[in-house]
Amino acid sequence: MFRALIALLLTVFLMTPALAQEAADGAAAPDRSATGGAQTLEDIMARQRGEKVDNSFRSSVTGDPDSAAAMTEQLGTLGGASDPDLWRGIRFDSADITSQVRGPAATVLVQDGGMKWLQFREGPLATYGGYAMLGTLLALLLFYVIRGKIRIGGEKTGRTVTRFKSVERFGHWLLAGSFIVLGITGLISLFGRKVLIPAFGHDAFSTIAVASKWVHNNVAWAFILGLIMIFVMWVIHNLPDRTDINWALKGGGIFTDAHPPAKKFNAGQKLIFWSCIVLGGSISLTGLALLFPFEINLFAGTFEKMNAFGISALLGLGELNTVLAPHEEMQLAQAWHAIVSFALMVIILAHIYIGSIGMEGAFDAMGTGEVEEQWAREHHSIWAEEAMAARDDKAKGTAPDGATPAE
Repeated sequence: MFRALIALLLTVFLMTPALAQEAADGAAAPDRSATGGAQTLEDIMARQRGEKVDNSFRSSVTGDPDSAAAMTEQLGTLGGASDPDLWRGIRFDSADITSQVRGPAATVLVQDGGMKWLQFREGPLATYGGYAMLGTLLALLLFYVIRGKIRIGGEKTGRTVTRFKSVERFGHWLLAGSFIVLGITGLISLFGRKVLIPAFGHDAFSTIAVASKWVHNNVAWAFILGLIMIFVMWVIHNLPDRTDINWALKGGGIFTDAHPPAKKFNAGQKLIFWSCIVLGGSISLTGLALLFPFEINLFAGTFEKMNAFGISALLGLGELNTVLAPHEEMQLAQAWHAIVSFALMVIILAHIYIGSIGMEGAFDAMGTGEVEEQWAREHHSIWAEEAMAARDDKAKGTAPDGATPAE
């Protein structure tokens, strides 16, 4: 499931360079005779534009000890490789490098994929992510102005029915609270340089950034725990059924005063639930990959499967690289982490609206766990009948099937 989701949404991150490369592939190879076969200004400018430059003309020019001039002769080189030869070998990861530092990334001295990641992070990611959140807030404000708060239509009874038990509310608020904290600290990390540094200065931002990173890394465990809790408690109630079709066709009663029948969770709430599980699970997995970059590598294996099944070719991405440095794994994980987080934040904004100012009585469900009977009948009529029958049977000292507890 997760790898299939990556295959779909990763197109957002990779499609733009792929299209640029397609255009570049159709162009004639640049004339490098004037530079003696070395890269030209056109190569450099194409790379700065984010296009992938064919480096085969220089990636293998890393020195030849067998044919090199001796060190004692004119133009002799140490070990048969000049400084440019050596740096080309480092640049294309073909140099024989040793290091006293032990670790998967210790000998990766040059990794130029970071520039493409930085341009994406500060460009499309921040721009479109920010617009998506701002657009959602404006849309909710407009909806509130036009529709107003969804009120309880019938006469209130003054009686309540238990909607969620304390353990259910704990799991919900653990997930919700941690997600809000993670969202704020994540936005600080993404927009801090452009927004907070100009406002507060480098020193203040440094303190805020360090604190945000620490909070983000540690609150993530609460988010994962909350995600597991709501899945275990509510998955059985969020499986699709026929009532969801009717609910969706009638718009859930959001635009009218007629509320279609629903069980404990209606179709809209089920969409929220599965969005949290799928997108939240993806966020959690990429977050773990960022916390443990040398132990969890997600993208090389995903790219290998995309190539094998022809998905990358179908999306116009060409043959994806399946040999990734730890730096590249982290860059892709961070980009994916942010994309999916923005998607989930937009969904949760709508959920917060409906659960607070958008609908009368909705907050009580997660506030006290008790909801007005009339609210339950209007919004979850099927569940309300079962819940109130069970409550009344319990009050009478009988089991739901009519048998007494002694029987």
